[in-house]
Amino acid sequence: MRQETGSGAAAPQRYRYGDDPSQFADLYLPGGETAVRGVVVIIHGGYWRSTYGAELGEPLAQDLAPRGYACWNLEYRRAGNGGGWPATFDDVAAGIDHLAVAADDHGLDLRSTTALGHSAGGHLAVWAAGRFALPSGAPGAGTPVVPLTAVVSQAGVLDLVEARALGLSGNAVENLLGAPGDPERYALADPMTVLPLEVPVYAVHGTEDTTVPPSQSEAYVAAATAAGATAELVRVPGDHFAVITPGSPAWEAILDRLEEAAGLPASG
Repeated sequence: MRQETGSGAAAPQRYRYGDDPSQFADLYLPGGETAVRGVVVIIHGGYWRSTYGAELGEPLAQDLAPRGYACWNLEYRRAGNGGGWPATFDDVAAGIDHLAVAADDHGLDLRSTTALGHSAGGHLAVWAAGRFALPSGAPGAGTPVVPLTAVVSQAGVLDLVEARALGLSGNAVENLLGAPGDPERYALADPMTVLPLEVPVYAVHGTEDTTVPPSQSEAYVAAATAAGATAELVRVPGDHFAVITPGSPAWEAILDRLEEAAGLPASG
């Protein structure tokens, strides 16, 4: 059975991985005597725009920490506040790697580190899991200091070719990447071009999502499994925000996949 909420969470501790105001992450740890069972990197969505920030991840961290997860709620530069190509990608890579500093401070075991990303954050989470395959000189390329061991994508934008063709959210893909005539840039940013990944991806998507169509998760999982990767499509009831609403049936499915990713038996 899944472990239920424990004795609360300690107040978050902020870590900065750069000089920009958006280059930080908040570490949430279980409170009391609750043991840490795994580490979760939370990457918020918002179609990569500065309108939305890490506050979207706070309720998730507050729910997960009492369950025994150390949560790294990551902020990064977005389009409109210095982000876009390549800054957003550089920040996500550097922000995840900076988790090693917090792990050293608190004795965290990073052998189970799952990225939990919503919407555009789902894109960035899956992209980050493929950093090992990026060519030298590309944003985020190189051996990660903190390798991800699994990804749970919550209504992720996982197929940039389709997302761009559909013009999702007022052409958000081009707003992020610019240079529409640069196919190499778009390929480097697209999780569909780095397959198979070496870690499992659980793509959880609401059947009533009109913000990011379920076809985004469907296409990724189909391509990933065809390439020999471990990927699961999890359809859940609800809209785009059900997957980031603790207490919803969609959130229960997220908890099961996080538990599976941490090497624990799912509740079924």
